[in-house]
Amino acid sequence: MKTSAPSSSIEDYVKVIYSFTEWQDKPITSSQLAQRLGVANSSVSEMVRKLKEQGLVDHKPYSAITLTDDGIRLALSMVRRHRLIETYLVQELGYSWDEVHDEAEHLEHAVSDTFIERMAEKLGNPLRDPHGDPIPAADGSVKMPPAHRLSELDEGHTGKITRISDENPDLLRYLSAEEIDLDANVEVVGRKPFGGPLVVRIGSGDVRREFDLADEITSALWVHSETAHAGCRLPVL
Repeated sequence: MKTSAPSSSIEDYVKVIYSFTEWQDKPITSSQLAQRLGVANSSVSEMVRKLKEQGLVDHKPYSAITLTDDGIRLALSMVRRHRLIETYLVQELGYSWDEVHDEAEHLEHAVSDTFIERMAEKLGNPLRDPHGDPIPAADGSVKMPPAHRLSELDEGHTGKITRISDENPDLLRYLSAEEIDLDANVEVVGRKPFGGPLVVRIGSGDVRREFDLADEITSALWVHSETAHAGCRLPVL
């Protein structure tokens, strides 16, 4: 008997669960999942039950939600689709990086695996999307750069911006207007007193500029440490 393909709702759920834990170890809760998907807590409870029945998540009442091996496989497939589409929209169709998320959300469910792999070949099999998030390889492996939130770094730390969260389109537009982009050099100068903004220098040589950045911004910027080594998550077999 042929197994039916998962619904777009199931694909969205596992992708969000995976993405929440991609840059941190803390698992997602039902309320956080509801907030990210913009649905009621009751809807999440019902869908998580279905996901558990299909062997895609592990979950006990009042506890966090984690993906099983099968759930991770499906999530990585959807993350690959989403990020390749975002990259194609920016590189080939001239979209700005604050426009691509919603477009990719619609397209990722509509195109075939063949289309995705030909798109990847057309793009030269990129390793990251326009926001710096790693694009899983076709075999499910993911190369994660060594990076930390800018908000967590001490005075004097230097590195390069390697990831910018795409959760807030307004924040992306602000960063674009200020020409703060991926791979920009960054140096932490210090923090203004009494819980003030973080002062950083961004740029290279004579074109370095100083910014006072609020916590909402520094929490969305991830900085690559030159002294660390990139890790590679292996595919789930």
